[in-house]
Amino acid sequence: MKLGTVIGRVTLSESVDLLKGGRFLVVSPLSREQYAKGLEAKPGMGTDPSLVVYDDIGGGVGDVIGYEEGAEAAQPFDVSPPIDAINAALVDEMFYNPWKG
Repeated sequence: MKLGTVIGRVTLSESVDLLKGGRFLVVSPLSREQYAKGLEAKPGMGTDPSLVVYDDIGGGVGDVIGYEEGAEAAQPFDVSPPIDAINAALVDEMFYNPWKG
């Protein structure tokens, strides 16, 4: 699972029936520097490009979410949908203690 900040929403004029009731979010993945700042981190500091994530659990702009990419994104569905990433968690708290070995 990866973490990212929701920075926008995608509006569709039509959708696959399997995905009706959900929404698509634009997510900026958290960088290493953002982990150290926790939930107060501002989006856009990372070097990874933003991505579109399917959401049916209620994520909104400004939220930090946990998302899965690839084949794992299709696991909650009986029939494989045309998505590459899915929102798996809404993050309430985040603690970052890097190992200093």
